[in-house]
Amino acid sequence: MTATTAPAFSTAAPAAPGKIRNRVLWTLQILLGLFFIIASGGPKLVIPHLLADNAPENLTIPMALLIFIGLAEVSGGIGLMVPRLTSLAAAGLTILTILAAATQAFIADKPAMAIFPLVLAAIFTWIAYERRAGLTTLRNSLLR
Repeated sequence: MTATTAPAFSTAAPAAPGKIRNRVLWTLQILLGLFFIIASGGPKLVIPHLLADNAPENLTIPMALLIFIGLAEVSGGIGLMVPRLTSLAAAGLTILTILAAATQAFIADKPAMAIFPLVLAAIFTWIAYERRAGLTTLRNSLLR
């Protein structure tokens, strides 16, 4: 009888997702990337004054912060579609959507509106986890 033990620490790169999972991930990344570029971040950059006038909860947010959030959303949307930046963009968008949920729940006093950003945060967490090999590759290329 032979006993085998698993190594305590593995230096191997994480396994790449399967073919179907990879297609699902890319579909989500492209759709969510376009959503954040066109529908979420874009209007904050193009017409921030109109957004502040139409949504009273935005009046508590300074205009510079609204524009910064728009830049972060557009950058994250673009990053989701660049293979080397996908994991980093997904991690950043996870943080951004959690903060958006907190804003909806506590500042805007609309906790029911926090559900959508929390669902997005869960999706971005999954994308960041599945694409974590890209983060290792990015780190190694920056250390060279």
